[in-house]
Amino acid sequence: MIGNGSDFSKNPLLVFWETTRACPLSCRHCRASAISHPLEDELSHEEGIDLMEGIAAFGQPRPVVIMTGGDCMMRSDLVELVREGRNRQLSIALSPAASSLLETRKLAELRSLGIRSLSLSLDGSTAETHDRIRGIEGHFGETLKAASRLVAMGFSVQINTTVMPDNVEQLADIALILRQLGIKIWEVFFLVTVGRGEQLKELSPEQNEDVCNFLAEMTRHGFTVRTVEAPFFRRILAKRARGAPMAHEADGEAHGELYRRLMERASLLLGLPQRDVVSSNVPTRDGKGIIFVSQNGEVYPSGFLPYSVGSVRSKSITDIYRNSRTLISIRNGEFRGRCGVCEYRDVCGGSRSRAFSHSGDVLAEDPGCAYIPHSS
Repeated sequence: MIGNGSDFSKNPLLVFWETTRACPLSCRHCRASAISHPLEDELSHEEGIDLMEGIAAFGQPRPVVIMTGGDCMMRSDLVELVREGRNRQLSIALSPAASSLLETRKLAELRSLGIRSLSLSLDGSTAETHDRIRGIEGHFGETLKAASRLVAMGFSVQINTTVMPDNVEQLADIALILRQLGIKIWEVFFLVTVGRGEQLKELSPEQNEDVCNFLAEMTRHGFTVRTVEAPFFRRILAKRARGAPMAHEADGEAHGELYRRLMERASLLLGLPQRDVVSSNVPTRDGKGIIFVSQNGEVYPSGFLPYSVGSVRSKSITDIYRNSRTLISIRNGEFRGRCGVCEYRDVCGGSRSRAFSHSGDVLAEDPGCAYIPHSS
């Protein structure tokens, strides 16, 4: 059974399918460099059905399919593809853009097919910040309205936030918005400079550490917090859950200034925490429990790691996932540098996407991690 500490050598936990590159937004950090119309080489309807068939062929436990984009709502055959997937007993979640395409009638139809989970992106606590990052004036208000409507319709709503220098100081305020909306699942993406994100700046390793410690504290406020391209969050969760000191404490230093500012703001907005730190993350990473299928069928360890390991147009996704030499090396933890000797190599393993972005080496150490392994 797939779960904490499980072996993902046979079946991934999550299959992300970039159903299209088409999207009504023009986000500054878009990993897909999404455009306003579908590309000519996009998987056809029949190829999409074949992909669903291929994912179902993994057998039990079947992976969860996350249909993303671009904006998955711009696939005219989205409902039919969902129906085909559900007919094959696949669990499916959607990651659309907040736009006029989120029509109540189509959402009700998708819900009738068994869609229960959707995610929306909120990249700032103010219209100024969110709209600047998302590239459309008025999108902040549209996102809040969409989130509220989805909650009212009975969907489990997840909010995705890409953290970067432009919005990092607003994380506590974003947490307050989630509380006000009644949303408890928060997935925080740590920027990797791919796609249009190449023009932006990542947080420093020390800032990443501060943000992860802050996010660990947010679990004490009832949020289920997940991270993308920050697997070192699991190291911090594990240490915090057993009462170990933060990295700054262990090094004999004070907490980072960013952490202190975020916590002061959170105390003001959210009050006192009501429970202990919750450590419940499954130890997946790019290529280990996670696989990404692009709009043209190329398969990558993740959407932020543009290193193809095959194409579903020429091989089955089960064959690619189970037998790719690159994916096997990732799953075996055959890393270089600090990641290769780290005692948290299995539970974390570093962001393979960030390693590749900075070095061109999928197995290099993650330059976004501040931790110095005891064995190095």
